[in-house]
Amino acid sequence: MTGALRIPDGLTWLHGMPGGSEWLAELPGRLAACARRWSLRVGQPFGYAFASLAVPVDLPDGTRAVLKLQFPDAESEHEATALRRWNGDGAIRLLAHDPELRALLVERCDPGTPLHALPLDEALDAVVALLPRLWVPAGQPFMSLAEAAAGWTARLPITWERAGRPYERRLLDAALDLLTGLAGSQGEQVLVNQDLHAANVLRAEREPWLVIDPKPLVGEREFSVVPMVRGTELGHSRAAVRRRLDRLSAELGLDRERVRGWTIGQTMAWSIDGGRVFTDHLEVVRWLE
Repeated sequence: MTGALRIPDGLTWLHGMPGGSEWLAELPGRLAACARRWSLRVGQPFGYAFASLAVPVDLPDGTRAVLKLQFPDAESEHEATALRRWNGDGAIRLLAHDPELRALLVERCDPGTPLHALPLDEALDAVVALLPRLWVPAGQPFMSLAEAAAGWTARLPITWERAGRPYERRLLDAALDLLTGLAGSQGEQVLVNQDLHAANVLRAEREPWLVIDPKPLVGEREFSVVPMVRGTELGHSRAAVRRRLDRLSAELGLDRERVRGWTIGQTMAWSIDGGRVFTDHLEVVRWLE
């Protein structure tokens, strides 16, 4: 890599997280350690970043790859295990992993065009073709959706109070009721990805589209489309959100009401973070009420 490491602006919020400033300060050293370990030629980081640093690299044999250095949060803890479980079937391949450094060396998607570059219905066609391949049986070490939902129901009232009750109580109560009821009445348990939005599906050479950056859980299939229904990448309007809900539920054989309920529940749980209130999340919930 020529020049000093440029930390993407999208990672600066981590200064406000416990251990975040220390992790950011350690990134150059971690990157250098990975370059030595795997004999990598390192480029400058990709500009888009939120909870990890992703850097284009070349292996000694010329293979183009991506080195990903994760901020050590619970949601991404078992990303490498999920990628191994999928073994390149619909998702990027894991080439190497250093759990101590939270470093993943993964297949690079070329040209890397995100799914949201497509019109809405073409993008949904791709999701319908891709998602069933990711629904594989799984157990330990992945967290269960029921356990995750219990955490959301415990934290949501606290964050709502701390943020100054930024929306009406009925939305909070509805989310808590839905999460509790859905968690205890799930269908078959498979590997699901709670971050499968349209910026995390990229055009590739090996396959038309590949999933990147999974945040794995074990839960019912209906939960797996929640990020696609909620996400703003494929259009943020009542019509677009309901179109995604209707098409994905029908064409993937999912229970529409359970998809709708999971979307409301998790979207509310993720509507507040560190005092920040995400108004787009609240809009999605109101459109689905």
